Amino acid sequence: MLQNLCLSVAFETLPRPCRTSKALTRLGRKDIDLVLLDLGLPDSHGLTTFHKLRQAAPDVPVIVLTSTDDEELAVTAVRDGAQDYLIKGQISGRPLVRAVRYALERQKAEEARSVLIQSLQNALANVKLLSGLLPICANCKKIRDDKGYWSQVESYIHEHSEAEFSHSICPDCFKKLYPDLKIGGSGNSPKETP
Repeated sequence: MLQNLCLSVAFETLPRPCRTSKALTRLGRKDIDLVLLDLGLPDSHGLTTFHKLRQAAPDVPVIVLTSTDDEELAVTAVRDGAQDYLIKGQISGRPLVRAVRYALERQKAEEARSVLIQSLQNALANVKLLSGLLPICANCKKIRDDKGYWSQVESYIHEHSEAEFSHSICPDCFKKLYPDLKIGGSGNSPKETP
């Protein structure tokens, strides 16, 4: 049936009767995009077959295609990671092809989601965060760390964030430190903002 339906899709069928060990060996080659799995193999039956396959190739989407019409088994298979649970003899060509296409698209979306999650986790691991109250000296503006040591503001922030400092003098401090110099003359001194 698949050979007639999936003309535009490359596929491979394992010879009958297929054994789980042969299927697992074939999955080990890492070039399988999707598995249509019969739960009734000669050496493995029921969800045990599915679980063995998922353990060996967790990133390969699996559609269970079986003769067992069991709603509870179907729900369990999908909950455990099967993309679909189809019953032989109750599925025709187009719904089967659609199930295959949807499973492949869901797998692509899941892979993209996994890449995004990993990227966000990496970014989060690299973020240094300042939060909470910072005890700061009212006079010299040093900050006390959680070990009781006092540090310059620049040192503390540099150690606890990704911030880097460049130094300058604000207009008020410039007037206080250099009362005889005029602000804004040579371009090297600070400019006052309104």
